[in-house]
Amino acid sequence: MNFTISSSALLSLLQNTGKVIPPKATMPILDYFLFNLSDGKLSVTATDLETTMISEIRVDTVEEEGVVAITSKLLIDALRELSDQPVNITVDKSTYEVILSWRTGRISIPGLGGAGYPELASLADESQKITIPADNLLNGVSKTIFATGEGELHPVMNGIYFDITPEAITFVATDAFKLAKITMRGETGASEAASFVLPKKPALLLRALLAKETENVSVEFDSRYIVFTLSGYKLITRAIEGRYPNYNSVIPTNNTNKVIVDRVAFLGSIRRVSVCSSAANSLVKFTIEPGRMVVAAQDTDFSVSAEDTIECNYEGEPLAIGFKHTILVEMLSNISAKEVSFELADSTRPGLVIPAGETDEFEAEMVMLLMPILS
Repeated sequence: MNFTISSSALLSLLQNTGKVIPPKATMPILDYFLFNLSDGKLSVTATDLETTMISEIRVDTVEEEGVVAITSKLLIDALRELSDQPVNITVDKSTYEVILSWRTGRISIPGLGGAGYPELASLADESQKITIPADNLLNGVSKTIFATGEGELHPVMNGIYFDITPEAITFVATDAFKLAKITMRGETGASEAASFVLPKKPALLLRALLAKETENVSVEFDSRYIVFTLSGYKLITRAIEGRYPNYNSVIPTNNTNKVIVDRVAFLGSIRRVSVCSSAANSLVKFTIEPGRMVVAAQDTDFSVSAEDTIECNYEGEPLAIGFKHTILVEMLSNISAKEVSFELADSTRPGLVIPAGETDEFEAEMVMLLMPILS
């Protein structure tokens, strides 16, 4: 293998691809990138056995094609110290020694033959394929990922649920205490209803890639694997197996107490008083009455308390309820609408946070649910 490429372009590619590599690899080969140079393009693969990322870039010049596995940390560290300039990479066919050379110097890095690198997962013949605009996919993932679970009791909740029909995709995440749901309308290319659960780690990787993506994203999946194909990257991951909860059944439809409040003012009030909330439960209490909402928190262990009052539009009976402030802050931070509707039944049942007034296309069908804290 012998080729020349921009040092900064290669470094950027490796930094994105290397996010898949686990901090403590279970196999030594997982600390390596797999380089495959063919037809003037360099393909770089990284994997943790559950998730694989493949990136592709066109190189400046090619003297000899080939395949080699290169230790990731040394390669990234070496490139990070170079200014943007052409770097030549050559690989010895017999020893797999990798030599990076530039205008003023060179460095030698150990490599391995590509034969020992883990094989890529393959989809079954009955796999399905859909197409999603990059903006829709980014918003669906970004606005729900905070609600995913992390425990071992219900592993199916440790990811984002994609509920797919030919006309729409609904993104759902829940940990049984909070829930986020957003529906994106538009033809998906699906021939029938389908679904899968995307684990949290690849969802975070996908979100980072989508921030710079402008093309439609191809999503192909079967009962075990999911493949996202972007313009310069391919992300392959194992789906979380299991039956996802019936999320629609837990979203109340008869909340008669509806509070319309300025989102930024609401968020600011919660943040101000939360500094005095108890570290044990992060409780913030809301006392709602016509025209105003009192937001309060206290920590009796340290004899501290805080209270703030904001204006709101509410015509129901006075109501007091408590929520975990960290969850509410996450929810309000993932909404861009100027106002939100805070919908409640009573102090013991789940509350809903819904974008109100004028909303963008991504929040037209968005619902967030959180369980109250009983005190």
